[in-house]
Amino acid sequence: MTLRHFLRDDDITHEEQAQILARAARIKAAPFTDRTLVGPEVVAVLFDKQTLRTQLSFSAAIAHLGGFPMIVDGKLAQVGVRESIADVARVMGREAVAIVWRTYGQDRIEEMARYAQVPVINALTDDFHPCQVLADLQTIQEHRGDLPGLTLGYLGDGANNMAHSYLLGGALAGMHVRVATPSTHQPKPEILERATELAAQHGGSVLVTDDPIEAVRGADAVATDTWVSMGQEKEKDHRQGEESPFLRFQVNTELMAHADAEAIFLHCLPAYRGFEVTADVIDGPQSVVWGESENRLHAQKAILSWLVEQHRNGESA
Repeated sequence: MTLRHFLRDDDITHEEQAQILARAARIKAAPFTDRTLVGPEVVAVLFDKQTLRTQLSFSAAIAHLGGFPMIVDGKLAQVGVRESIADVARVMGREAVAIVWRTYGQDRIEEMARYAQVPVINALTDDFHPCQVLADLQTIQEHRGDLPGLTLGYLGDGANNMAHSYLLGGALAGMHVRVATPSTHQPKPEILERATELAAQHGGSVLVTDDPIEAVRGADAVATDTWVSMGQEKEKDHRQGEESPFLRFQVNTELMAHADAEAIFLHCLPAYRGFEVTADVIDGPQSVVWGESENRLHAQKAILSWLVEQHRNGESA
């Protein structure tokens, strides 16, 4: 059996995504019924980038599953500098049943997966944030019902990891995904092409536009993200200043009025009020960001236990 990883949103099928989300819902309802990692089994959790929610949610998820989170400081480990990614993968794969990595280039986590011999989970790269989008899909499902046919409008930087993962994850779920972004910050063509292909297969659609109203009109969920992603700090003045190309894409009360009356607001956090979203929206009645943040715990427990089970079943086959 092929070793399974979760490096990008389309590493699972439409049916598997639905199964994992159903598992996440069951886990949320009965948090300690899944003990896949009892032993405790060790999961290596490696951070090259800043983290709060990811470290909290994965540490708690692994403990809830009966395991031990072995937290590795990427600045100390210097993976790919002090020691090759391949060698680190070989070492970690002999001490852990899975590896979770928050890093920079997608090529880094793909190399880790080639050599680890255990499941590898993407906890964020420059290109994708698949665990966050699993949690977001769980949140949308909780508030708006079955995912196929629902509309998600995302506004902001169309070239960042959240835009890419919304395109792939939403299309895989059979949703209508609309991305409103400046023409200078478009999604990667190959990712947009893949999302379009997935949408056609599962009854959804994909739209990239520079019109914020077009993206949110009648939408069931509206999402945004910071205009300054990790690694872009030197561009902060340009991205948040008076000449920012993103100013038209701020989520505010006027824009939310174009969405469905029952639309929910999503943000993966951290949020910067007054820039990508106004305080009256993120702190208002349509905002579900705190439940969305909590769902990182449940969605990550689901994908982690599912992958470990897949690996064990493959080894025993």
